[in-house]
Amino acid sequence: MNSGPYRRWLVESGSLTRKLQRASAHFAVEPLKAVAARPLAEEARLMKLGPKQNALVREVLLCCNGTPAVFAHSVLPFKSLQGSWRGLPRLGSKPLGAALFSDPRVRRTPLQFKKLAGNHPLYREAQRYLGLPSQALWARRSVFFLESSAILVTEVFLPQVLTL
Repeated sequence: MNSGPYRRWLVESGSLTRKLQRASAHFAVEPLKAVAARPLAEEARLMKLGPKQNALVREVLLCCNGTPAVFAHSVLPFKSLQGSWRGLPRLGSKPLGAALFSDPRVRRTPLQFKKLAGNHPLYREAQRYLGLPSQALWARRSVFFLESSAILVTEVFLPQVLTL
């Protein structure tokens, strides 16, 4: 993986939210959407969802010092939104990471990394909100498990993160 300056952010195995909070004077979550929608085909396969099965798709910007640093995209299958995770659809401007990392029972798969070009759907989604320069972006994803529930979290690192 030749991720250059993004590497230290990509390989962080702890809470990205905590790392961003420590690296900035002011951290905020800006909700973009939380809707019932079909995940990307690759996400649906990974989460074992049928091709026409909806999930809660949540997108937020993680902002540091007033500037977006990370575009976060999460797939929360409806069957996972029960028990300890029943309140996740109502997070609003609260970080999902705080909820996931506060419960010691939550397990996480190894991180997967990908360089996103301008034609990738998540790049285009981030572009919709941010007007990004035409450059590739690095992303990582992993699945969080609690008992029989699973949530997919993808984090797209924006150029601002390199200034932190």
